Amino acid sequence: MAFMTLDQIDVSYDKKKQILKGLSLDVEKGELVSLLGPSGCGKSTTLRVVAGFIDPQNGSFTLDGEDMTRVPVHKRNFGIVFQSYALFPHLSVFDNVAFGLRTRKIGKEVIEKKVMEILEVCGLTEFRDRFPKQMSGGQRQRVALARALVIEPKLLLLDEPLSNLDAKLRVSMRVEIKRLQKKLGITTLFVTHDQEECFSISDKVAVMNGGVIEQYDTPEHIYSKPATEFVARFIGFENFLTLQHVGESRYQAPDGSRFLVDMECPADDFAGTIRPDDIRLAQNGQTENVLDGTVGVRTFLGKSYQYEVNTAAGVLRVNMNTSHEFSEGENIRLYLPSEKLVLVRR
Repeated sequence: MAFMTLDQIDVSYDKKKQILKGLSLDVEKGELVSLLGPSGCGKSTTLRVVAGFIDPQNGSFTLDGEDMTRVPVHKRNFGIVFQSYALFPHLSVFDNVAFGLRTRKIGKEVIEKKVMEILEVCGLTEFRDRFPKQMSGGQRQRVALARALVIEPKLLLLDEPLSNLDAKLRVSMRVEIKRLQKKLGITTLFVTHDQEECFSISDKVAVMNGGVIEQYDTPEHIYSKPATEFVARFIGFENFLTLQHVGESRYQAPDGSRFLVDMECPADDFAGTIRPDDIRLAQNGQTENVLDGTVGVRTFLGKSYQYEVNTAAGVLRVNMNTSHEFSEGENIRLYLPSEKLVLVRR
């Protein structure tokens, strides 16, 4: 039995717009699971159901074998970090972190011990007497994390906690979150719309769309083998081919081009897709998985060029290194490796 389970959760606002549609999710103890998806997909609503801010119309939420569906927020003992740091400006770092312990009527000596321990873990010991306005964004975010962790929560909930930081600081803070989460072994639910951020720290990822989970798997598997066209487009696949299954591992495009694909056909309604980085130039003699094309728009990406190549099967985006530069109108032959072609449900 999973440590945390959402089972067939339905959430509607004003009984008109359904936000979550029979959503189910299992999280094992100690895992960091991310909810990934575009704005409005239901990821923050899912987090709020877990936190207790929203009551679902249907379904249940259990944690460590206990039904938590109707348990009030203040009795859930969860650590929560939001987009805004929500620190008390008039309190020092120590007092901000100690706030949750004091509301639980814990003794002064115990509070001192617990706060200093978590400040050390979060690298904040030297800042204990500072106020939030005297600290950088990254330091304030660590204070917010320390405050959430000091109560020793059964579950840590992070709602886009890095969205207010600049790009460089976001990278360092996501490493910090992963380090703390693994060191403390705390089960964590992380909400984000940033796939790079999500894939870099997650044990598993739930890609959401329209109130349902389209794919739930490891970052590595989702990156290389997206299950649906939505997931593929969301994580950076740009080339899609209309294919027909014509035999074992063999597929045909409307123009008659033949392709060998290593993976099995996933459904009756499907498409083929491949990343721009995975398309190569065809070698002499290669005929299968090959498309003839004409170079269109060329874009310089720094380490490579991206070409839009017009083929009989459609326009393909292709990334190639800068050792050779193709010109607009030039004819080229493209090879789509069978192990890099992915079949996705539409």
